Amino acid sequence: MLDALTALTRGTRLVYSRGLRRYVFLPIVVNLLVYAGMLWYVLGHFGGWLDGWMAMVPGWLDWLSWLIWPLFVVSLVLIVFFTFTLVTHLIAAPFYGFLAARVEAEATGRPPLDDRGLAKTAVDALGRELVKLGYILPRMALLFVLSWIPVINLVSPLLWAAFSAWMMAITYLDYPMDNNKVGFRDMRRRLKARWWPTLTYGGWVTLITWIPLANLLLLPGAVAAAVLMWERHYRGLEADTAQGGPPQAR
Repeated sequence: MLDALTALTRGTRLVYSRGLRRYVFLPIVVNLLVYAGMLWYVLGHFGGWLDGWMAMVPGWLDWLSWLIWPLFVVSLVLIVFFTFTLVTHLIAAPFYGFLAARVEAEATGRPPLDDRGLAKTAVDALGRELVKLGYILPRMALLFVLSWIPVINLVSPLLWAAFSAWMMAITYLDYPMDNNKVGFRDMRRRLKARWWPTLTYGGWVTLITWIPLANLLLLPGAVAAAVLMWERHYRGLEADTAQGGPPQAR
């Protein structure tokens, strides 16, 4: 049984091997530029955002400022984290899709089922990222609102952790599935059917994204790991769909 951590270790070694490392350069440069720009912007505005949010707290809640202030900080950090993640993947999606295809050919000895050309693959990858955004953003907004509801906000860190793992699983495991003509709805069905590998993989990738600078080097390994996870845990579910499941639109 291929576990998520083993897949990430193997995937990272694989993308930096002689035949694949040249495909990693552009995603790293893209992430580095976005990372630097986001860091510069956040550092310049974080204090103002925090002061503005604290100014909206009613006076009769001043006695709770010791609790409200950390909640504001955590919320802002989470917003910045998710924004950075979504922006980087939107920009780097064509490179990651192509990297996933090369890794699959290298690791399995056969190319993906996708027969699209490079240019069409890049354009379709951006469209697929927009589909992901349409799925993720409303749920992220709902979770943000729930984080401010008394009692529920006590468990909001756990909800954010689970959501982060699910979001990362969708983001990365979709690259090999899209390359193999698996529709977005079908992809989510497969992830739910193998929920434990899905969440453990997404959880490890979430931890990687929180490592400053090192994440730029490790995230391409997460793409390769997604290919290995696809091959081991999700590819075989295609027969289940063909035999009894409803057809899924791409």
